[in-house]
Parts: sequence; structure tokens; C-alpha cells
Amino acid sequence: MHKAQARLPNSEHSSHPWRIHEIAPDFRLEDVWALPVGGEKGDFSALVLGIAAGDPAQGSSRLARALWTIRWRIGELLGWDEAGPGGSVPTLRNRLPGDLLDAPGPDFDALPFTSLYLVEDEFAAEIANRTMHGVMHLGWVPDGADGYRGQMAVLVKPKGLLGEVYMAAIRPFRHLIIYPATMRQIERDGKALSS
Repeated sequence: MHKAQARLPNSEHSSHPWRIHEIAPDFRLEDVWALPVGGEKGDFSALVLGIAAGDPAQGSSRLARALWTIRWRIGELLGWDEAGPGGSVPTLRNRLPGDLLDAPGPDFDALPFTSLYLVEDEFAAEIANRTMHGVMHLGWVPDGADGYRGQMAVLVKPKGLLGEVYMAAIRPFRHLIIYPATMRQIERDGKALSS
């Protein structure tokens, strides 16, 4: 029902006619991952709801939990997280066409993301702070075996030198610890949903 997590080439995102391309053309594509969950055409919203309800700071990986805790504390001390979408950073909702404005996604329980839109096979949420403006994009793509699988892309717009340094500094932690732990949690949650 699902495929193991795997980092994908950027073309797996950029070659697909996602709506996010027209909304955030000035954002850099940072990462693309195959999510370890799959299902039928109509199962995408369950994946999105599960991710929105998740809290990576409460996940099963001690190391990932520690990194999240450290990140939130540093952000609090340095005031990084005081500027969210709609504050000093214009929200991407201002760029949405009418049909996407009428398709809001779920609220997030723990992460500081704000949903932009949810349609049949695509979801986007934004996050903004003093280091960057980012988008988490989820897609539901054919898996080649009469089903669908989840795919996640991360798009960013770093804010100046601080943002570039921050993104470079966290890259190894994201790739080696955060994303693998997140993928394992998504896989566990996906199994629980399907049983």
C-alpha cells in the first residue's frame, strides 16, 4: 500500500502541473520526498488531516524531539518566530485565485503552519519567520500500480543573509534526522488510518 520514504529529484515536483507553481514562482524548491503512504484517489484528505494533526516535537525519535525543542527555544530567545504570515510577511493567500480561496485546508494542531488550500490532489501550507518564508506542499501522485502515493515538497524564500545561513545550517539536520523521523511517523500514522 505504501512505498518506503525516498528523497526524489526536484523534477518530480517541478515537472508536475501543481497550482503552487503559479502561486509561489519566486520560492526556491528545497526538497522533494516520496511519502511512505499510499491509497486510492479519494484518500488524500486523510493524509493531509493526519499531517496537520501531528506534532513532531512529540514523535518517537528522541533526537528529532530534542532538535525541535532546541529550535523552538533558540527561536524564542532570538525572536525568530514573531513574524508570521500576514504580519511583516505578506501571506501567500493574497496570491490565491478565487477557486483556491474557496478551498482552505485544515488548521495545524502544533506546527506554526497556516493552510493555503486543499484540492483533490494538492495541499499547500505556509510558514514565515525572521529567517525565511516557506511552503510545505503535499501532492497525491499515481504510484504506477493503480494507486496513489503521497509526495512532499518544501519551498523556501530565505530572508537575506540570516535566512541563507540558517537554511544552510539546518540542511544536514533536516536530511539526516528530521525528515527520516517525520517519514517514519507519517508511515505509522498511515498504517493506523488504514487498519
